[in-house]
Amino acid sequence: MVWHAPTPTATETMVIGPRITVHPGVLSGELTVPGDKSVGHRALILGALVGHPVHVTNVPRSADVAATARALRTLGAEITLDEAGTGLDGQVTGPLREASDVLGCGNSGTALRLLSGVVAGIDGMAVLSGDDSLRRRPVDRVAVPLRAMGAEVLARSDRFPPLVVRGGGLVGTSYDSPVASAQVKSCVLIAGLAAEGTTVVRSPAPSRDHTERMLAHLGVAVSTSVTDVEEVSVAAGPLRAAPLVVPGDLSSAAFWWVGAAIAGTSVTVSEVGVNPRRVGVLRALEEMGATVSVRARREVSGESTADVTVTGRALARAEIRGQATVDAIDELPVLALAGAMSEDGLEVRDAAELRVKESDRIDALAAAFRNLGLDLQARPDGFRVPGGQRPRGGIVDAAGDHRIAMTAAIAGTVATDPVTVVGADVIATSYPTFLEDLRALGGRVQVQETGR
Repeated sequence: MVWHAPTPTATETMVIGPRITVHPGVLSGELTVPGDKSVGHRALILGALVGHPVHVTNVPRSADVAATARALRTLGAEITLDEAGTGLDGQVTGPLREASDVLGCGNSGTALRLLSGVVAGIDGMAVLSGDDSLRRRPVDRVAVPLRAMGAEVLARSDRFPPLVVRGGGLVGTSYDSPVASAQVKSCVLIAGLAAEGTTVVRSPAPSRDHTERMLAHLGVAVSTSVTDVEEVSVAAGPLRAAPLVVPGDLSSAAFWWVGAAIAGTSVTVSEVGVNPRRVGVLRALEEMGATVSVRARREVSGESTADVTVTGRALARAEIRGQATVDAIDELPVLALAGAMSEDGLEVRDAAELRVKESDRIDALAAAFRNLGLDLQARPDGFRVPGGQRPRGGIVDAAGDHRIAMTAAIAGTVATDPVTVVGADVIATSYPTFLEDLRALGGRVQVQETGR
């Protein structure tokens, strides 16, 4: 079976319509979340670079990962995926060649940035683009190092997609990234696999290391050191075929953990990824007073997984900055909700990266909170949320951002009245079974499948 779309059959999943209404209700219980989106992208991309069939397991059915699969097929990969439990199992086979058409990356910055590293190593030309939101997200951070390696790279206004890459003939480089970005680091490391010599990426702080872990699992020699900066190096060489298993997505699980923390209940997520550079949300919840229990740790394809339970209690103040911000960057919107319902609030610093996500996530979050009667004070690099608040009912515009939509939905479970999310269909970008899992944990939701 060739998988092209992220939406399972109607009997398996509840359609996420453009408008959903979440009613107050208590979330508790146990579930397994879909595969990790970040790891899913990398499993398909690195699997296709092996050049031999690679078996992949628990690939998420998200629209973002579907975009990566389509782009890899345009580059000549054979990808067959079948429904299996919460995800997709199947096979990806390279080698890759010059693109036969534009590489459409949808709404996925990860797809665009990682694939730019792929095509930089292929002799030929490629054009990478995406939807309106993606075309507003900067790509100069990957264009600069790829040019230093010998690729020709053009972008609109030299900063925004579409991105045109003429690849081949790369040489290793030593690149100092101005930001701690796993996407930038991964782009350069992937290009380095096709470059002559060694490629080194230095970052001002450690970022997610999914790419390094998967490369090591596939037999590539990767060297990492962390002193005042993070330094990662890789040399060109073949990847060996090895099965790739995608763990459960911690970013998806975070919504349920925060839902339990603010309601004073318990939620367990089984077989979820607990990569040390991804668990900032759990550290933050512990700092605020929630109880976090981690059991049954194990290793899959270089990644750590576990069964994680969060139990809510009265929450206290927390401050997230520096490395803690990097380790929780995608979970900050829903952590803001925990801050509002804590006794003394939450302060977030060093999070300017939120302004170049699917939305300006700081301003979008502030607007969503205002519509729910919550105070959030936006700052250039973060925000402050006073404590002692509870959301009221209201209408929230998702602003084209799946994390804003899901944060608003979790707010609806503890609000004084129902919360309606407009543009909720964007949730399928990362979590197409979100509404099923909401109901499985006791949530009450109504779906409007047409109109806005």
